[in-house]
Amino acid sequence: MDVYYRPPDQEEIDEAFYRQLKAASQSQALVLMEDFNHPDITWEDHIARHTQSRRLLQNIGDNFQIQVVEEPTSRDALLDLVLTNKEGLVDDVKVGGSLGCSDHEKMNFRILRGGSRAISTIKTLEFRRPLQGATWRNVMGQDSRR
Repeated sequence: MDVYYRPPDQEEIDEAFYRQLKAASQSQALVLMEDFNHPDITWEDHIARHTQSRRLLQNIGDNFQIQVVEEPTSRDALLDLVLTNKEGLVDDVKVGGSLGCSDHEKMNFRILRGGSRAISTIKTLEFRRPLQGATWRNVMGQDSRR
């Protein structure tokens, strides 16, 4: 399981993510939870107003991903997604309840594996101040010290 946060309007980071998504999609079973900040996507119809959002939809489709969250996760928008590359791998997705002063809802879901059920509780936090010493390059695994 991977967790990803996409800050708004970050095309360079989007490109790095799409490369990682393509590689990760080769996994037998992938569950990816993310805060993508694409409020303009209508998930029921798979349409979006903005180019960056349409590109996300295209990459999800190109990599055979399934988005399983159906309820809004931040105000009236579905921003926090759970993607999987295997139908039936993620089950019992529930959205609701707050965590501290975050404007995002908590999400609970089950990851099914080999006939056994494992319960995963993911709490989405909004960090209002930057992490000391963190850069997007080292967060995205592109540390310049290599």
